[in-house]
Amino acid sequence: MDIILALKAVIMGLVEGFTEFLPISSTGHLILAGSLLDFTDEKSKVFEIVIQAGAILAVCWEYRSRLGAVIAGLTNSAKAQKFALNLVVAFLPLAVLGLIFGKMIKAALFSPVPVALAFVIGGFIILWVERRHKLSPVAVRVETVDDMTTMDAFKVGCAQAVALIPGASRSGATIIGGMWFGLPRKAATEFSFFLAIPTLLAATVYSLVKERALLSAGDLPMFGLGLVAAFVSAFVCVRWLLRYVSTHDFTMFAWYRIVFGIVVIASSHYGWVIWTH
Repeated sequence: MDIILALKAVIMGLVEGFTEFLPISSTGHLILAGSLLDFTDEKSKVFEIVIQAGAILAVCWEYRSRLGAVIAGLTNSAKAQKFALNLVVAFLPLAVLGLIFGKMIKAALFSPVPVALAFVIGGFIILWVERRHKLSPVAVRVETVDDMTTMDAFKVGCAQAVALIPGASRSGATIIGGMWFGLPRKAATEFSFFLAIPTLLAATVYSLVKERALLSAGDLPMFGLGLVAAFVSAFVCVRWLLRYVSTHDFTMFAWYRIVFGIVVIASSHYGWVIWTH
């Protein structure tokens, strides 16, 4: 495999892993990184989706005991059955809306400037929700993910559907949406991790099946490098984020989104960077 292509695969994998579970949009960052690296053909777009499997594996490994207990208890544990049902219910809004509107959204919004606008708007929404949370705290009705009702899961799933807009951030939508609906910060963050498993797995399988004609055995090294890089970086990020949310809010990420988005918009407007995708 060409060394330049290998380097691009690793960089894209690192970008995916470090951004997937932070409220800053992995899809948006991959679109921007792909534009800078000239990694924008149809195969690269499949690559961007498939390497999400590396991030999924990082969550599965971090929560392997919990997930193992859920799988083992699906036939005889009400707690495990409720947890699995909540994940299915939360997954459905994005799945249904994605099938209906996904192609239209991809054609209209999957380019750097719309992504940058979503960065900025999403940043202000996070600031607004955090300010509201401090001034008028929503009564916390649940303490952990296990206390969530099916309606709680559905509401978070509806929030996740906002992430169909590239740059909005799947994790940001689920975490901030969860907090808005009464989940404590840590529970909202953990449910976002768990919800990523069916969401990203479905996207990966769907993309592989749909675009299988584009791929060949020769692509395995590139995809393998991206998956490994995404796994390692996502694992580090998940561990760090769990510690971070125990003592911090998401204001830092909001300002990052706003500043980064403005820089991208300005660079496009003044011609400093020729963004393509």
